[in-house]
Amino acid sequence: MARNPNTSWRLTRLLLTSLLLGACATRPGHPGTASRGDWRLDSESVARARYAGLLRGTGTAVSSTTLAVGSTLVLATPVVLAVYHHNQDKVVELQERLAECARMAEHQVNSDHFGDRPPTREECGEELEVDGCTEPITRAMLLGRQKHDLALACARDVLTRLWPAPFSIEQRYRYYRHSRMIETISREQEQQFIKEGCTHKLRSTIKPDIVLHSDYNLLQAALIIDLKFPCPSSNDPVWRSYGKTSAYNGLTQGQVYQQALDGKVFMLTPRGFF
Repeated sequence: MARNPNTSWRLTRLLLTSLLLGACATRPGHPGTASRGDWRLDSESVARARYAGLLRGTGTAVSSTTLAVGSTLVLATPVVLAVYHHNQDKVVELQERLAECARMAEHQVNSDHFGDRPPTREECGEELEVDGCTEPITRAMLLGRQKHDLALACARDVLTRLWPAPFSIEQRYRYYRHSRMIETISREQEQQFIKEGCTHKLRSTIKPDIVLHSDYNLLQAALIIDLKFPCPSSNDPVWRSYGKTSAYNGLTQGQVYQQALDGKVFMLTPRGFF
């Protein structure tokens, strides 16, 4: 039976609101008060609480009558299909649940800041603050960070339940383009470089949002997914292009991810996979 999307969202919003009344927290290391434009990301625990509320509000399984042939992942990623022993319904369910994560994050963050409407093009482009490198930060960037944080926490739970092989979330890799060599960088090492101001040591690195592995070779991907939240939502998602100062000059994010990890690459947006 088809669900009424408006009813589902109303139920979801009520559940999320009740969960968040006592759970609003800022990420450790950030001040608890916020000035104009200083929208800090929700902690992972809050994101997980919000996602749990969403599951309780909309927790119905993907129907077995869903046409698997219409699944982007079924059509484009035979390795993913092989991981599920060619059970197309499992691939369709994975795709739908991950897409729900992006839609949930888009809806929740927009609702928090704009009520029952998305931001306008003018609001998306408004400059709200300047970062430590004196670069302007737009509302679109800040909204995207919040949505990204919430959607990734949701995706982690989905993959824990549905993906039968290893997966990586925001793993940083060092990729040597000319030799086609790749290695992982630990979170501790990454944070140490940033803390010491040695960000040049992160040059020639990549950090895809989600990497699904088909086995325990964590340097190779079955599927690579990057979350994108265009603002306004009518914009099409695009891969970031690397410039002349980059080791990947002339390539896009997606091209480098695919070269480095040898997996099919997708952008995941509230409108689905691209």
